[in-house]
Amino acid sequence: MPESIIKLAHFGYGYWGPNLVRNFEALESCEVKRIIDADEANRQQAASKYPNALVSSQAEDALNDPEIAAVIVATPAETHFELCQRALMAGKHVFVEKPLCSNYADAQTLVAMADEQRRILFTGHVFIYNNAVREAKKLIREGELGDLLCIHSQRLSLGRVRSDVDVLWNLAPHDISILLYLLDEEPVSINGYGHSFLQPGINDIGFIDLVFPSGTVGHIHCSWLHPKKTREMVIVGTRKMLVYDDVSTDAKIAIYDCGAKKTPKGATPPPFESFANFQLFKRAGGLSVPRIDFPEPLSEQAKAFIHSIKTGEPPKTDGKMGALVVGILEKASQRRQAAPTTEEAKNVEPRNPLERRKP
Repeated sequence: MPESIIKLAHFGYGYWGPNLVRNFEALESCEVKRIIDADEANRQQAASKYPNALVSSQAEDALNDPEIAAVIVATPAETHFELCQRALMAGKHVFVEKPLCSNYADAQTLVAMADEQRRILFTGHVFIYNNAVREAKKLIREGELGDLLCIHSQRLSLGRVRSDVDVLWNLAPHDISILLYLLDEEPVSINGYGHSFLQPGINDIGFIDLVFPSGTVGHIHCSWLHPKKTREMVIVGTRKMLVYDDVSTDAKIAIYDCGAKKTPKGATPPPFESFANFQLFKRAGGLSVPRIDFPEPLSEQAKAFIHSIKTGEPPKTDGKMGALVVGILEKASQRRQAAPTTEEAKNVEPRNPLERRKP
């Protein structure tokens, strides 16, 4: 085996772990030497799929192995901090699935530790390695859409309902990371809102509103309670509008040749001869669907991690980006209004919401 091969240890062969191992194993530049999982059934599955890998339940087996240069952490979110901390202290590079940690303070600690140890801390925000998202950023950077007004993102489906995190911590990291990547800005205003129907205290529907220094507004809607799988982002510009549909197989990016012009306060809108002319004006323009080569984003992500290890170049989804996503989620959670439970709602006295309350 060539000396340039980087040997990896993988933690967590559960729901998402097999996808990560498959993509890293497919690269000629690395080898998944060890797979660690606490569950016996997962270990048996990993051993059957990868007979050349050393499979065990003990983290020390990987952390104490001098041949292991890097670890992949795909365990539950609440375990990320401890595992990443131990791996960095053992001198390993770290790839960790999103979210980086369960709180911003721990995320900052890991970023500082990675800098101190001179190790790569890579967060698994896979959509940054999605060619459709990259195409959207290219069009924004080239000014094709004009000034950006707002971005509306929906990530909806029926399930998979989690009990360890709520829907925003489960799904919104994808949308937040995409917004940060597209805009190259950090939000100046963060607000969240959610409802819990299935499990007390765990929201299954959630919203986040973000305002950026440029004036662009981001709106994120996530749900485990939706009959149709939706992974869509609508980007509204002053010249054109773009729809990124991750579920689509043949039109992941659609560009609409219509925009929303800013009107100065007090300005008079142009006259229209009829309402039909007004409608035509609003809907004028064509639709274009650019051709996009679409390699598997997980493979591109795996390549980026190995490239960073070999070159020392910081990845696009480094620990700092991962920490920023966690910080936004944390603030959205702190400023989130909890919906009343079904029983609490029954005890609320009916009142006309339009009726003014007495002082």
